[in-house]
Amino acid sequence: MKKKTIKLSPEKKLKKVRENIDKLDFQILKLLSKRRKQVLQVIKYKPKNKIVDPKRISSMIKVRITKGKKLNIESFIIKNIWLTMIKSFIQLERKKYK
Repeated sequence: MKKKTIKLSPEKKLKKVRENIDKLDFQILKLLSKRRKQVLQVIKYKPKNKIVDPKRISSMIKVRITKGKKLNIESFIIKNIWLTMIKSFIQLERKKYK
């Protein structure tokens, strides 16, 4: 018996892809929450004057770009996302130190 394939309209395909993106976004949010908890742990051990460590930031970006390339992610995507994320977590650290 042959399997009947159902053709979806472009609109329904788009909706399905967007639903998948939403699911991935929610997984990313859960990971960001875990990362936030770790950042809050870091500030317990890091002096206030060492919140920003340019060498570490540069190293982090390079490592993530290398790993991302292996996953076929363009380096500009990784760089933009991580720099924004790092900047945001630095802002959180500064807020928590006050």
